[in-house]
Amino acid sequence: MKSALLAMFVASATLCSWGAEAQIANIRLYGSLNLDLELVNGATCNNTSPPGCGAAGNERQNPTVVRVSSNSSRFGVRGSEYLGRGQVAIFQIESSVQADTGGGTLAGRETFVGLQGDWGTLKLGRFLTPYDDILPIFGNAPTLTTSVLSTAAIWAQGPLSKVQGGFDARLGNSIRYETTPLGGFIGELQYSTRDSSGDVDSANNGDQISEQRHANVVSIGAFYSKGPIDFGVAYERNNKVRAERFNDDAFSIAGAYDFGFALPGFGPRVGIVYERLRYDTITTELKRGDLKRDFWGISATVPAGGGSIYAFWGRAGNGKGSATDGTGIGGLTKGADSASEQWELSYSYPLSLRTLLYAGYVKLNNRANARYTFNINDYRTAPGSRPTGIVFGMAHFF
Repeated sequence: MKSALLAMFVASATLCSWGAEAQIANIRLYGSLNLDLELVNGATCNNTSPPGCGAAGNERQNPTVVRVSSNSSRFGVRGSEYLGRGQVAIFQIESSVQADTGGGTLAGRETFVGLQGDWGTLKLGRFLTPYDDILPIFGNAPTLTTSVLSTAAIWAQGPLSKVQGGFDARLGNSIRYETTPLGGFIGELQYSTRDSSGDVDSANNGDQISEQRHANVVSIGAFYSKGPIDFGVAYERNNKVRAERFNDDAFSIAGAYDFGFALPGFGPRVGIVYERLRYDTITTELKRGDLKRDFWGISATVPAGGGSIYAFWGRAGNGKGSATDGTGIGGLTKGADSASEQWELSYSYPLSLRTLLYAGYVKLNNRANARYTFNINDYRTAPGSRPTGIVFGMAHFF
């Protein structure tokens, strides 16, 4: 009897010790409120025929729109549980918050469950792709890569959903693997099934039609970050997402060097980016064609007065390829005079570790046949529009 009781005691102690180890967990509430006052307008070309938009009387200035906008405001809960032997269970539920009008979307942002260990991280749910991880390398990180100041206005056709041909979308029904950092290197791979469970947001999650034609999205990236150097290369393919026979591709490479690494606060950080987009199309002869575009840009972040000045210039070239002239996907159109440039200048100033003030100016200089618009809180454009925004914003993190 004593032996049985002793065995039960040992077994109970073993289970309790394992349970105590397994129940080392933490849960944290977090979020941000990011709002701004925007003055937005645009110039629309009235006459695209020669002598074109540059001639007197061929432009009209759209009325200035004054608006308060919420910029990727969010509320979330995240946590982890230590499972033993170096394995950790992780989860996150992140909801969008319309801080300007009220409301939001439960679990509409980065929401997942996964496992983490010395072998890497595996998670399932809804999140941005590896392709989006290119953006912080050259983008307007001081102003949080959001609002009308977002540098994904032209890069990746950021305003477009997946079903429209965009490459900067948050995808549901996804599985993602990330390697552990190795000497500053990390690899990322994501696959989105676009199955019918995504009907609530079929544009970025999937639906029954996508499921029946076996549509999917594959995104892969490799990144290096160590010392003053940041570098990334990424590729994404939309298989049968826009239509049964259409496969779209995006390739982007970016790098940055922080000249202030040796003397923090005294040197600029300079970034560069290149991107090639390619879309399948059908020509007027009912043959397969393609629509392509090159984009390149340069940015600089300079410490100033306790804050940061950010400047950016990016240019998307004319639409080219074997597509019929005039074929358009988002802001991109095949043919001459379809290029566009994005100019941006901003200043951000931290009042504390959790509160930020910022102001900025942005302009999209669309040629006569281009119609790119802002990535966040877009502004309705027509071919030849040149939307311009002045922004005064505040963000608080908790």
